[in-house]
Amino acid sequence: MVKSTTLEIDGIGPVLFERSTRARHLSISVKPFSGVRVAVPRRVSFRAARQFVAHKREWIIKHQERMRKLEVEHEEYQKNRVKIDKRAARQMLVARLEHLSGKYGFSYNRVYIRNQKTLWGSCSHKNNISLNIRLAELPEELSDYVIIHELVHTRVKSHCARFWDELHRYVPDAKGVDKELRKYQLVVA
Repeated sequence: MVKSTTLEIDGIGPVLFERSTRARHLSISVKPFSGVRVAVPRRVSFRAARQFVAHKREWIIKHQERMRKLEVEHEEYQKNRVKIDKRAARQMLVARLEHLSGKYGFSYNRVYIRNQKTLWGSCSHKNNISLNIRLAELPEELSDYVIIHELVHTRVKSHCARFWDELHRYVPDAKGVDKELRKYQLVVA
């Protein structure tokens, strides 16, 4: 059984069709710099998957355009990006975490500053906070948002309504700031 194949689709370009043991349904993802991928469940043929892609052609093209814009923004950001000293970045992030936790009355166990590939930050069940060192390269409003987001997780572990209510107490436009942060997601990649 073929595990993957890349086919050239008119108007779309190369599409990677990958057999997936986990997928229950056909799913299409369009990612910046990596293109179009289709997860194909075991019970679905590649031919049927290709027909599915043809049916979703307009949706794919719309998302490809969006990804091209993100790629341009990312390249622009990379050109203008000022790399900062890792030691200075660690000190700055720990200082911001201490300042914001004190200001809003949060407590946490330990802090880890890492060069993570996919996350800006996380909070463990033991209230250990991990922050991505690249937060130091973002505008302060965005890095503070991530830090406060993780501090709120010391009180509310999931992203339920209670979590967002709590976060809005400290960042009134949390959803808007979260949307702005998404523009920088490629920086982490």
